[in-house]
Amino acid sequence: MRLREFLALQEIEEAEGNLDQEVTGLTYDSRQVRVGEIFFAIPGEKLDGHEFIPRALERGAAGVVVTHKASWPPGTTWIRTKNVRSTMGLWGAHFYGRPSWRMKLVGVTGTNGKTTVAYLVESILSAAGLEPGVIGTINYRYRGRQVPSHHTTPESLELQSLLAEMETTGAQSVVMEVSSHALVQERVRGIDFDVGIFTNLSRDHLDYHASMDDYFSAKSKLFTDYLKVSVKPKKAAVIYAEDARGRELLDKLRDSGLETWSYGEDSEWDIHPVTVQSDVAGLRGRLEFKGRHLDFSSPLLGAANLQNIMGAAGVGGCLELPANVIAEGIQQLTSVPGRLEKVENNLGVSVLVDYAHTPDALEKVLGAVRPLTQRKVLTIFGCGGDRDRGKRPLMGEIAARLSDLLVLTSDNPRTEDPLRILAEIEDGIQQTGLKRFGDDSPQTERGYWVEEDRRAAIRIGLRAAQRGDLVLIAGKGHEDYQIIGAKRIHFDDREVAREELSQIGSA
Repeated sequence: MRLREFLALQEIEEAEGNLDQEVTGLTYDSRQVRVGEIFFAIPGEKLDGHEFIPRALERGAAGVVVTHKASWPPGTTWIRTKNVRSTMGLWGAHFYGRPSWRMKLVGVTGTNGKTTVAYLVESILSAAGLEPGVIGTINYRYRGRQVPSHHTTPESLELQSLLAEMETTGAQSVVMEVSSHALVQERVRGIDFDVGIFTNLSRDHLDYHASMDDYFSAKSKLFTDYLKVSVKPKKAAVIYAEDARGRELLDKLRDSGLETWSYGEDSEWDIHPVTVQSDVAGLRGRLEFKGRHLDFSSPLLGAANLQNIMGAAGVGGCLELPANVIAEGIQQLTSVPGRLEKVENNLGVSVLVDYAHTPDALEKVLGAVRPLTQRKVLTIFGCGGDRDRGKRPLMGEIAARLSDLLVLTSDNPRTEDPLRILAEIEDGIQQTGLKRFGDDSPQTERGYWVEEDRRAAIRIGLRAAQRGDLVLIAGKGHEDYQIIGAKRIHFDDREVAREELSQIGSA
């Protein structure tokens, strides 16, 4: 396709050079430029793509897309636009044949629950015979293939290429976790969504967003911007309305022309529970949504997963799927990696690994597991380095208040001093008056240990647990690595827990 075709996709500020040449590819990485490709000079937080224009031209770039004029050789083909990222998304969609036009596209955003909702929607779409692909935190998967996920939502060019590959292999639908970073950075520009779902909003990513209002504004863009301009004939938003920000979003969308579905525990919402039973075997009951009843059963645990199930059922409703198909999809999902994932053992101890790494997520998961045992709840967790420091004492207070025993440890300290991170979490624990144990402290009273080494901390927690207790290992979930300094080492909470449980059992 010729370069001039791309210029018609949006209003361009200026263009100069050979606009009738063939375009062989698109890239934003000057190191990867091949002859005939267009290079997008993305202004970044640390590096500005405009600085790499000479390298891109040396490697044979057919032209460059920029936000401002720079120094380049005479005869260079260049296009100036207000927003290079937005242009890149639109051009990427055109180059790869607009795959989202021909598939059902579901976008999932919010602070907590995105991954589980995506798994549930995937299972529902599969039960409906819609051959789903998934783009999310854990991996990108479609038609029996799995690709490691480096970003929850990839850059727009990779995203469009991936959608095109999914369609080529037979995928008819895609469920996509959409991060706030991706929404701000225009990574989903050019994607035509059918349904967007908002799970909740709580403190997270304040190292990137200036405030909670800024964070909410970013999340809202999925609905107020991307979903609104989708070319799909029937577009809908599914919103968790028990969340104050969810209700605010519903108000924003009232006159948007989008079909809206609210969900929550209260009967005033479009989707709400009529009867629910929750125990160690999972969740089962009846939901009502917009005049229909849905009887469901799920092996997933806890109140947070009831919310996730309602949201996923709402997506099925928006897509006009039969209730029995939605129920089948819910039932078929037996677990989600690193989301209240059970670590089996023969010691009579319930061991669960969860990704909860925000104050709200930790509070909800501890509230969900407390009813699952009549004995002690023991929590092992830490906080990541080089991220929002303000949430550390908040999480310390929550863990201390809702646990009987607590082991404070490292998460991914990255380039921060792990001991400083632990001290900041401990500030919150001390607000509750919980006693700090020494190495030889008795394990029958309430209190907490501090152990920087995560494997040793898991060992302490599991050895302190007695038959009937519940151990929650929180923060890393599905991650199979730990980042210490600049090194990324193999570390999987589930794997380590199994090893330590095996040693306890053989002792």
